[in-house]
Amino acid sequence: MNGGGVEGEEKGGVGGGVRGGEMEAAAAAAAVSLEALRERMADFARERDWEQFHSPRNLLLALVGEVGELSEIFQWKGEVPKGLPGWDEAEKEHLGEELADVLLYLVRLSDMCGVDLGKAALRKMEINARKYPVGQCKGSSKKHTHYGSTNSVSTDNNVNKEHNNGV
Repeated sequence: MNGGGVEGEEKGGVGGGVRGGEMEAAAAAAAVSLEALRERMADFARERDWEQFHSPRNLLLALVGEVGELSEIFQWKGEVPKGLPGWDEAEKEHLGEELADVLLYLVRLSDMCGVDLGKAALRKMEINARKYPVGQCKGSSKKHTHYGSTNSVSTDNNVNKEHNNGV
């Protein structure tokens, strides 16, 4: 990461001490809930008096920066197959760090906006299941509007702004 932030190395970051070997190997292998991440990051920011920097706008801009850093990892590699064959452990570890940065900022942003990210994700999956019925879209990457109006979803304005592959 260029310049800190999520790792908690720079003022205003959201790291929560996840890096640096704080988590024991057994705990790191266990499933981590979004709620546990949210709580840990909130505590981390509060202890450092960084809440003042964690406005939704600032967090969003930091998230966009982290997505850019994640993108750099794949830049110039062409299509990368599942499992990352040919990548060494250092490359995979770096990828994991950048993915974690994106996740941590996303969880922190949702917290600062008062959105239950887990519930929102499950709701969105239900909407996408209606927009992309298996019988009509299996094996296709076409947008939901291609499949006709029988599966249209009108729960809010954002649904119709989304594009391919269920997002």
